This record gives sequence, C-alpha cells and structure tokens, in this order.
Amino acid sequence: MESDKGRAVPLPRDNRQSAIIDATIPLILRHGSAVTSRQIAEASGVAEGTVFRAFGDKESILRASVDRYLDPTTLRRSLAGIDPALPLDEKIRTVLVLLQERFTGVMAMMSAIGHDARPPGGRPEYADIVADVLAPDLARLNVPAARVAPLLRVLAFSTAIPKFVAVDPISLDELTRFALYGLAGEPKSSADAGAPDPFDAASARG
Repeated sequence: MESDKGRAVPLPRDNRQSAIIDATIPLILRHGSAVTSRQIAEASGVAEGTVFRAFGDKESILRASVDRYLDPTTLRRSLAGIDPALPLDEKIRTVLVLLQERFTGVMAMMSAIGHDARPPGGRPEYADIVADVLAPDLARLNVPAARVAPLLRVLAFSTAIPKFVAVDPISLDELTRFALYGLAGEPKSSADAGAPDPFDAASARG
C-alpha cells in the first residue's frame, strides 16, 4: 500500500507480526531454531530492525510462529467444511487425509524446533465435529459417532510416521477400506451376526 506521495504506508503492528510469522514458518521447517533474524527479515521483505520492533527478539518470533503452526483451528475448520451429504467412504477418506496432514506437520515442526513444539492439549474438539459430519450415517456405524475420530486418529497417526510405512506403504484407499470394513467386514449371515464376539469371550476368560 502506498500513500499519495508514493511512500509505503506502514502496516499495523498486528498485520506486520502476522506477515512475519507467515514468512518464518517455512524457515523454521527448513532450518529449525538455527534460522537467523536476517533470513526472517529477507523472507518477510523488511529490515531486521522492523522484525525486532514487531517482536522484540528472535525467540518471540519462533514461539509465535510455532504456536500459529500448531494451532488446531485450521484442522477444525477443514473438518467442519466436509459436506455431510457426501458418501460415507469419501468423508472417511477426507478425514484421514486431514488428520495425516496434521500429524505430518506436527512431527515436522517437532523435528525442526525440538520436542517443546507440542500441539495444545485438552479434549479434542475435532471428535464432535467429525461426529456431526457423520450424522447422516449413524445407522451404518458399528461404533458411537463420537468414537470415530479417535479411531481414525490412530490410523492416521501411525501411517503418518515414515518409518512405519517405509517398507510396506499403505495407500489411502487401503486405509479408507480398512476404516470402513475392518479385516472381516460385515457379518455374512444373520447367524454370524448373532454369534458371540470371540474377543469378548477371551476378555471374559481373562
């Protein structure tokens, strides 16, 4: 933005901080905490002095950037944007993709900046969001809708760890089918449907 005299109009402090954070996040993922204030300034298109006036010191910039990156708001918004009218398999696939992307990003940040970079704790609100998305499919679910997201979370987390899938990769289609049908699928007959669950029997025996 320019004034009538052709000089750049300074951004408000909050906007300047936000722009610097956006420029800093990719640098952290690439260089970790070793990123320099000069690199941040160059990526932000401002002088180093402007960077320090906006944040005070480099540690404050890094902390604000990590907090922005790990904020779950974007994930929640994306999950809430899934159309409940979509076929169940498409919804499950999309949830898995979003959760995998989330875990991949969190692990990348933890690797870059250290284990202090952890997402906020507390009750995972995404579980309620996913339950709402699956509301039209309640009759097809074998578990309560509120349990779907935690179960998908386990699948997404394990397949987002490169070491776990490096030797024998698992495709997203395979993961989606497994989430929907498990290993055995639905009972083949009414007789099978009424048979006792062997895992429950084993649990009863201790």
